[in-house]
Amino acid sequence: MITFTKTSNTSELEQILALQQRNLPKQLNEEEKKTQGFVTVEHDLEILTKMHDLHPHIIAKDNDSLVAYALSMSTSFKNEIPVLIPMFNEIDKLDIHQNFIVMGQICVDKAYRGKGIFRGLYDTMAATFSGEFTSIITEIDANNTRSLKAHETIGFSDLCTYEAGQQLWKVVIMNI
Repeated sequence: MITFTKTSNTSELEQILALQQRNLPKQLNEEEKKTQGFVTVEHDLEILTKMHDLHPHIIAKDNDSLVAYALSMSTSFKNEIPVLIPMFNEIDKLDIHQNFIVMGQICVDKAYRGKGIFRGLYDTMAATFSGEFTSIITEIDANNTRSLKAHETIGFSDLCTYEAGQQLWKVVIMNI
């Protein structure tokens, strides 16, 4: 049975990193990237722990095994992960007057895709943070069509598109 919860220990953070590693572009062939999607940012335990300490990450577990995650990222981390700095710069240019949290990365284990876990992660994230934030913002590599479609399906809308690091990025928002 799948349960949705917040990260509570180092073992869960290590399981996030293991799932992340399996879904980085360097681990996938072109067909897998196109049909299954991919994650872009490669975190380490130190930054993941700092993020968790401020706002625990949202995870899906099958018994004791972590099968999916959505990383919770405060804007206070905007200069901590180099590949995300351009996204925060673009958000700053938009002068958004909402109190938002950034979903720093989402990933569902291959064996668990298509079972509503993606939506469950965001529903849990919205429920967890709705008292503190009014929206969730994230960015998606424009080549990651699976992720773009999934975000649109559950209610994200476009904020902006920009280019950085020879990649086209879409920044999207969902009110919670």
